[in-house]
Amino acid sequence: MSKAQQEPAGIKEQYALKVAADLERNTKEQERLGAEADALADQLRALQRDHALLLSVQQALAGETSSAQTPAETSEAAVPKPRASAAGPKPARQKKGTGTRAKKRSTKDTGTATAAKSEGPTLVSLVRDHLSRQSEPRSAAEIAAAITQAHPDRTVKPTVVRTTVEGLVAKGHAQRSKQGSSVFYTAPEHKPSSLDRDSEPATT
Repeated sequence: MSKAQQEPAGIKEQYALKVAADLERNTKEQERLGAEADALADQLRALQRDHALLLSVQQALAGETSSAQTPAETSEAAVPKPRASAAGPKPARQKKGTGTRAKKRSTKDTGTATAAKSEGPTLVSLVRDHLSRQSEPRSAAEIAAAITQAHPDRTVKPTVVRTTVEGLVAKGHAQRSKQGSSVFYTAPEHKPSSLDRDSEPATT
């Protein structure tokens, strides 16, 4: 074989090696970018879940605030200001009306308390009681399943439990931890009960 025939064969072999190396680098770069894209997608999904969770907690807290303000606003609206009369004030009539309204409010409060008592323990108390008896963190789905199993007559959804326990976290009655993209809840290390607060001596 002549020297002129060997040179094209050597150049072709060099090109083949270069193309193979470029192809390998291209493949590795695709794998690297694909792994980064998957990681970013996981981070985005985790942020979206946290965003939805925070929105639900915010709505729950806003609902508690509005429900706490409603009785005072309703009471103010129910008691009208006395109107000035040309014949002078009539204390007896105003006193009678005030007594009637007080009696109606008392009856309404008694009925509400009776209805609440007949419904059994609240979901908040059930969640707190369940967490206090656990030695390991529990997810909202696990808490909902345990409460449903203990109370078959009640339908408890994980989303409702998640909102409830997040409200407890906001008030310091539960602790929140995250493992990867999953969220778990535990009882706080110290849970001051209402009885403990009532039994504390008053300080001056």
